[in-house]
Amino acid sequence: MAGVHPQDDLLKMTHRENWQVQNERLHVKHRAYEDMHKGHKPMHAEMVLILIATLVVAQIVLVQWKQRHLRSYNLVTLVQMWVVPLYFTIKLYWWRFLSMWGMFSVVTSYVIFRATRKPLSCRTPRMVYKWFLLIYKLSYAVGVLGYLAIMFTMFGFNVFFRIKAEDSMDIGVIMLFYGLYYGVMGRDFAEICSDYMASTIGYYNKGGMPSRSLTDDICAVCGQKILVDVEEEGFIEDTYQLSCGHLFHEFCIRGWCIVGKKQTCPYCNEKVDMKRMMNNPWEKTHVLYGQLLDWLRYLVAWQPIIIGIVQGINFSLGLK
Repeated sequence: MAGVHPQDDLLKMTHRENWQVQNERLHVKHRAYEDMHKGHKPMHAEMVLILIATLVVAQIVLVQWKQRHLRSYNLVTLVQMWVVPLYFTIKLYWWRFLSMWGMFSVVTSYVIFRATRKPLSCRTPRMVYKWFLLIYKLSYAVGVLGYLAIMFTMFGFNVFFRIKAEDSMDIGVIMLFYGLYYGVMGRDFAEICSDYMASTIGYYNKGGMPSRSLTDDICAVCGQKILVDVEEEGFIEDTYQLSCGHLFHEFCIRGWCIVGKKQTCPYCNEKVDMKRMMNNPWEKTHVLYGQLLDWLRYLVAWQPIIIGIVQGINFSLGLK
């Protein structure tokens, strides 16, 4: 129609339609470039080799960094996990994710603030572990629902409910990403808070001897009495004894090991038998889920950086 600018049509499109048009234009431009430059296909082979070489070198560097300077590696990875999705969210106008990210960041910042205060309130460890346990369980549930939605679409069950395949697949992918992303973030922040709180209480020292001696009636995770009288301030709950003989509140030691990613006794650093702690077969899936989250950390935090380096190398060599 006369007087209508193509840019106006793009503005009227949905985000999906806009992305499809932009993607098609990119392919047309790429095919035209191939027609003009007959030697373009060998460039693809060079670009693949550069990608593989960069991935191998990056993996070696990251493994060495993690082995030699674990603390700085975890800190930098966590910052990237927090910031990289924010960059893409703003760039691609994913406001729904941005609102979720904002709420999570505000509450988690307050929890970290409470966990790093001195003197530490007697109720802070329990509040911290409750928050991150909630994030852990929610992320697990959302991730599983997302996975089921993807399987639901792949097997064609969406047809029975008159749901478009692309819509149900989008829902599944988004839920899976939300679950895995916030699961990783929650576990990483819980680990930081666990270190701070336990060091402040004094029965735990990551690199040496504890500053306080642990008595039989004290939980080394929260610093409170394990068994209390009715009129005393404290927590009345089940206890759990590790193989080393130290006794803890069951909620505290599970929060320390499962949510806080610690697999040693908070006092003597003896290895915790996670299989013995997970006496319920359904709980063993949490260990596998935690391992998946640890792997995902590398994918979200470092993969965009590696791809950016590859693109920079290709650009500097004139490869398109």
